[in-house]
Amino acid sequence: MDKLKMKSMDKVQENIQKIRALFPNAVTEVLRDGVPTLAVDFDMLKQEMSNVLIDDKEQRYQFTWPDKNKSILRANTPISATLRPCEEESVDFDITQNLYIEGDNLEVLKLLQETYLGKIKMIYIDPPYNTGNDFVYNDDFSQDSEEYLDNSGQYDEYGNRLVQNTESNGRFHTDWLNMIYPRLRLAKDLLSDDGVIFISIDDNEVENIRKISDEIFGESNYITAIPRLTSAQRPSQEKYISIQHDYILVYVKDRNNTGFSKTIVRSGLENVKQDHIGLYFEGDTSPILASSTQGYSKGGDYDFTYNGIVYKPIANDGSRRRWLWTIDRMQAAAELGILVPTKSGLRVQNYIDKEFQVNTNKMVDKDMNLILATYDFMNSKFTNNHGTAALKDLGLSFSFSKPVELIKEVIKLSESKDIIVLDFFSGSATTAHAVMQLNAEDGGNRKFIMVQLPELCDEKSEAYKAGYKNICEIGKERIRRAGKKIKNENGLLAQNLDIGFRLLKLDSSNMKDVYYRPEDYNQSLLDMFEDNIKEDRTPLDLLFQVMLELGKPLSAKIEEKEITGKHVFVVDGNDLIACFDKDITDEVVKTIAQMKPLYAVFRDSSMANDSVGTNFEQIFATYSPNTTRKVL
Repeated sequence: MDKLKMKSMDKVQENIQKIRALFPNAVTEVLRDGVPTLAVDFDMLKQEMSNVLIDDKEQRYQFTWPDKNKSILRANTPISATLRPCEEESVDFDITQNLYIEGDNLEVLKLLQETYLGKIKMIYIDPPYNTGNDFVYNDDFSQDSEEYLDNSGQYDEYGNRLVQNTESNGRFHTDWLNMIYPRLRLAKDLLSDDGVIFISIDDNEVENIRKISDEIFGESNYITAIPRLTSAQRPSQEKYISIQHDYILVYVKDRNNTGFSKTIVRSGLENVKQDHIGLYFEGDTSPILASSTQGYSKGGDYDFTYNGIVYKPIANDGSRRRWLWTIDRMQAAAELGILVPTKSGLRVQNYIDKEFQVNTNKMVDKDMNLILATYDFMNSKFTNNHGTAALKDLGLSFSFSKPVELIKEVIKLSESKDIIVLDFFSGSATTAHAVMQLNAEDGGNRKFIMVQLPELCDEKSEAYKAGYKNICEIGKERIRRAGKKIKNENGLLAQNLDIGFRLLKLDSSNMKDVYYRPEDYNQSLLDMFEDNIKEDRTPLDLLFQVMLELGKPLSAKIEEKEITGKHVFVVDGNDLIACFDKDITDEVVKTIAQMKPLYAVFRDSSMANDSVGTNFEQIFATYSPNTTRKVL
């Protein structure tokens, strides 16, 4: 039986294996803490790349900041943490496919690498905007001064350190970049080959996040920066210009392999109307009067009577223009009823799915659904007040929550309705709300993974006064209330709608330190650690740490069975069978082996006696030789 590592993926060793595949002579072995480990021989690698080698002193295009190298190291360093399930705070724990994870998103993203590597179709994040008052996640390398931490005094209830990134801080941009950079590096690996990430940001860091995203995702995979109307009112506190927008940056994993819908209809943005011809967006018309730059022609200069009114080709400035269409074509359009009178003259109605060849008086079906445009997001329905109103409607309060309609419109850009949507700056859980709402509307089967640090609420805030100590409590309650509301409003259409979530909380490893560093303990201490599992951990805690390492979805179906008096977990059919009870007999081992699981996991000290341990491998070799056996 192999022993489980019970650690997150080692990104450094993974990258070394990639280099080894290309340049095997550039990878060597070194001793680290007395253990042989693969390492890169950078001198040899430089020699292999000599035709493009850049001298250390040579100037080059690059984007850097203090501690960037440590930020990269932070992304690559494995951790020995785990995610502990919390059934009592979950909704539909046994059947839901959705996840809500409490904890520092950097560590959570590391833990998700094994299970969700290349499986996330869409990521939306709304990170701190670095306005001068945001709290940034204070990773270990960000601050060395304990005095500064004492002065800031910001710890959440789980001991996570938070630092207020004020403008007086000399590391105003540095702290923020060191926070966001490793998280985006890990996020990229989670994206599927046709995946896309949307990043909300404002003017404070939009240039910087563009640069680091170009570096991480590749400049060629940048799609656009969508401007989003944040307020329909003109903010009066600005000194120079009222700022009424922020941005949503869009990057794909591979520009040549995207899952973007090719025919996005803007039905969520304008009122859709229908007449005797077909569907159209209210107010979506095109001019048929030439502009000043389109020139004049005598053939287009004629008066035209429509519905008893005479229309002249006269511009607003009083100048004589020309119609863009001949009089015969105008008459054909009039007979079809697609001319629209306006205060300034005539326009022609645009339809969603039909093109009109009115010069021949024929109507031709044509696939011309409108692709979503960046300007479509400069719409009052996407402003922050709608986000606030949605929470208020649920009896909750949270500052600067994004509107549900905004996230829905982003999610609809995916061709598939069966995707995982990840948001690792979950805030008030707008993304979860949007996923459930959209599934109710179009019958989709989208799943969400929300990740949020349990950052303490301001004691002066309405949320705190209402009894919510941290942001996670708001997010979880929003999902509960929104799910019930959506289901009630959609009746039979939503009877199978997944409005639940499986709650997981980031915590230290289930294993005692001796599990990871046995060399630090002498025999007398080892006798105290006969069991290498912490006393306060449950079998379900152990199961989820095993699922993380073996790459099983954390939303997988879990059945609990009793086999000859022992408690057994059966995950995803028979993919994984785990038993963490003690005194395991040959009969238990044989029964599990006969179920032919893909993985079978036991505790290291669970065998009833040495004889069972001796027979273990032979039993599996007889009944299920292809089962991978693991112990912890």
